[in-house]
Amino acid sequence: MLTILQKEFNSFLNSPVAYVVLGVFLIATGLFVWVFPDSSVLDYGFADLQTLFTLAPWIFLFLIPAITMRTFAEEKRPAPLSCC
Repeated sequence: MLTILQKEFNSFLNSPVAYVVLGVFLIATGLFVWVFPDSSVLDYGFADLQTLFTLAPWIFLFLIPAITMRTFAEEKRPAPLSCC
């Protein structure tokens, strides 16, 4: 089980998808926590991570399927035919 996890994790990090997903997550959470006035930490006058914990599941709701679609597509792909 650990070897399968390690294989999947390494194949994920060797593709540009991982870095795009990480970048989108960091940019989205950064914008919502620091920039947008409705949820900005700077407007509250004190540091609170409640904004991060309420927004992160919604951001993951769109990013997790983007990560897992590749894995499912590779599992459904037919095996290559070997000749001779």
